[in-house]
Amino acid sequence: MSGIQALERTAPDIPMKPGRVVRREYEYVRHGTQCLIAAFDIATGRVKGTLGDRRTEQDLTAFLETLIASEPPQTMWEIVADNLNTHLSEGVVRLVAKHCDIGFDLGKKGKRGILKTRFSRQEFLCDKSHRITFHFTPRHASWLNQIEIWFSILARKVIRRGNFRSRQDLKVKIETFIEHFNSTMAKPFKWTYQGKPLTV
Repeated sequence: MSGIQALERTAPDIPMKPGRVVRREYEYVRHGTQCLIAAFDIATGRVKGTLGDRRTEQDLTAFLETLIASEPPQTMWEIVADNLNTHLSEGVVRLVAKHCDIGFDLGKKGKRGILKTRFSRQEFLCDKSHRITFHFTPRHASWLNQIEIWFSILARKVIRRGNFRSRQDLKVKIETFIEHFNSTMAKPFKWTYQGKPLTV
């Protein structure tokens, strides 16, 4: 979830009264943005996340390294992701190869081997024989990824009506919400989509 804005309202909200909704100041001071890289465990409903100033290939690879290291080495991983460039990056391929004990030459990005093209990297990451397997949602269908449901919860509970004095304030409030969510609200989502066409 990129571009989460740390907005500080220039005046406090006017609280609701009988017959009146809360009134919100529309002017704000923008203190910058934060990027949240997060994972949703569909079996438990728990979330792991890290916040930073950007979401580069190195940021994602570091997050995945921490995520994979949090479980025993024999754990099988099924990772659902959208088609963001960083999800199909050289760093992610090398990480999967390392954790799956794949010792052959991966090639060179843009030149040869598995690293040559985005398609060849995606094919490697989706290989079901690996201990870590990626599944990429179809283009324009990232809503099929359950982390998007959780991002919506975060937006409604923390971000939309939030008032943040700095990027650090935003970061602390999101991290606090993740802890609160995991200890009190986490549960698997009931997935009702049956795979049927959405239009006739």
